[in-house]
Amino acid sequence: MDDKTPDTFVNRDEAIPVIKIPSRDDAPATPEQKQRTRDRLKEQATKLKGKLEEYGTPETRQSIQDRFLNGIMSQIIPPDDLGDNDSPDDSTMRSPGTPKDRRSRAYVARPNFSLPLMTANFRRFNARVGIIFVLQNRLIHLFTWARPSATLSFLAVYSLLCMQPHLLPVLPLAGLLFSIMVPSFLARHPAPANDPRVEASYWGPSIAPPSRVKPVPELSKDFFRNMRDLQNSMDDFSTLHDAANEYITPYTNFSSEMLSSTLFTLSFLLACLALTASHLIPWRFVALLAGWTATALSHPQIQHLLLSPPPSSNLTLHLRQHLSFLHSTLITFTTHDILLDAPPPRREVEIFELQHYDPYSDSWEPWLFTPTPYDPSSPLRMAGATTRPRGTRFFGDVEAPGGWGWKGKKWGVDLEGGGREWVEGRGVGGVEVELGGEGWVYDLEVGEEGMGGKGGKGGRRGPKSGWEEGGGGSLEQRRGEWRRRRWVREVERLSVGGEEKPG
Repeated sequence: MDDKTPDTFVNRDEAIPVIKIPSRDDAPATPEQKQRTRDRLKEQATKLKGKLEEYGTPETRQSIQDRFLNGIMSQIIPPDDLGDNDSPDDSTMRSPGTPKDRRSRAYVARPNFSLPLMTANFRRFNARVGIIFVLQNRLIHLFTWARPSATLSFLAVYSLLCMQPHLLPVLPLAGLLFSIMVPSFLARHPAPANDPRVEASYWGPSIAPPSRVKPVPELSKDFFRNMRDLQNSMDDFSTLHDAANEYITPYTNFSSEMLSSTLFTLSFLLACLALTASHLIPWRFVALLAGWTATALSHPQIQHLLLSPPPSSNLTLHLRQHLSFLHSTLITFTTHDILLDAPPPRREVEIFELQHYDPYSDSWEPWLFTPTPYDPSSPLRMAGATTRPRGTRFFGDVEAPGGWGWKGKKWGVDLEGGGREWVEGRGVGGVEVELGGEGWVYDLEVGEEGMGGKGGKGGRRGPKSGWEEGGGGSLEQRRGEWRRRRWVREVERLSVGGEEKPG
């Protein structure tokens, strides 16, 4: 089971913290409150015992299948690993300058995945989510002109806010007064029902308990209505997500670099224009026109004209023709006027051929090809004699860097300056550069008394702080057991296809 799935947008960070809001129940209780709480708990326990005796069949309890499924899910989905800051006793392990991570489990409750907990949370959520669907349904009725008087009233208020933006803070306050507080007051002071002897009066003590939004009972019709609306909302989100990937993403994900580059250039120019000239645009009129246009387009008759098949609606046919013409014009412009035919970038990569001296045969044996020169001052050499270079034995096993491909067919020995260029560039010391040869760079060994041969490894002091030129003579007696030369080859950036066409 892969830990990550590409091209997906998933929260792979820490889990969302569980919100806990302190309530008045957390305050210390008086003796009278404790007694009332004790009596209430006894009453609830008595009711619960009666329900268990009435409905307490084995099917209503957690069955063996549920426990088995929960165990399987806990094995399939691994728990999150605790980090360095997840333990509450990690204060001794934290450095003084490291701040505390207040998002860790030491400070915030973050339960792991649990099938029973997820089921319980879904039932609680579904019993309380109805208010969102009520609001969604009222907005749909408002913008689909189910009640034209309500839609026109909304447009009147919207026009007033567009013309007088300073009245915008009044909107949430009016919603609080007339949508929450006034109905709550009327619920405590209800008008008499079918009793002409009593007149409606809002003076005096309240005659009804305060209203409270209660969750719907489980397994009721309202509970299943919420499940139906939740199901449809999930389908709507999936449909919008797929539509965005089909109609919007191909323009912005650079699958067609010419088209996306054109849109990027236009967006950049518009951003610069908005930055410098936005104060000249009548934003009140723009907002007013946009709101009226969007609300008018949602009228059922206009929707019927826009969504009807082309043979039965000339308006739909003309709109589709204009959209197709704009799309073809954009494609033609990007094809002829946007040039992205620059050659792919090229780089030069290197590999070092390393050889080891065999004192028994008095010859140099091919060892391997390594990405580092393995010089006397390299970290691998300084780590100890047991650390050997890493690489491959054959040229054919050398691979190009990721995202790059070979340009030249063969490798070439770097003979510029006999290897002096890369030796000076890396600051390599304790080596001899062979001039006029095949580009080999030899180790130099220094004994206790000055110069030691290839067999005098016991008197090695370490690499010298510089390099020397050599071509024979006495320097050959000071060479160490390793030599290397640099090979180079050209690579170019590989292009990845996968152009997508907008829907």
